[in-house]
Amino acid sequence: MEVPDLADGDFDHLTITGQLHVIEAAAQGEPVRLIGSSLGGYLAALYASIHAEAERLVLMAPAFNLAAGWRKRVGSEEMDRWKQLGRMPVQHYGDGLIHQLHYGFMEDAECYEAYPSFSQPAVIFHGRYDDVVPVEQSIDYARRHSNVELHVVDSGHELVDVLDPMWHRIAAFLA
Repeated sequence: MEVPDLADGDFDHLTITGQLHVIEAAAQGEPVRLIGSSLGGYLAALYASIHAEAERLVLMAPAFNLAAGWRKRVGSEEMDRWKQLGRMPVQHYGDGLIHQLHYGFMEDAECYEAYPSFSQPAVIFHGRYDDVVPVEQSIDYARRHSNVELHVVDSGHELVDVLDPMWHRIAAFLA
């Protein structure tokens, strides 16, 4: 199992395109099974939509509709400020630090489809009480894609309190 640094050491200049390049470099065109949470879940779906060698996906609270979700969460006034200043303070969940995320992240994110369609088998876990990514997005996605098995669980965005039951389903799915 490999856990690549999708920011490639530069979270301040993070882009969807750059993160997809990191996944491509890690996969090296070989068959892969992808596991991603939130933004990582969205990236796994995007990757699978253009790479048939992605065999199976496990998505946890995938951040479908990413650009619109950011605009809504941040608000129009703060979005204008972000664009004007060119950067915005954002906490990196991996290192816990506040970084100055460049506005290029949003410009790049808007170039990608909100709900990437892929044909590979997938399992989605999404917390019923998620206050970051609306669970309805995963529910709607699973309804439209017969290759997706959805599990709505009694948890929030991070899903840390349901890891054991998730792991049992993930292990069986990936076996």
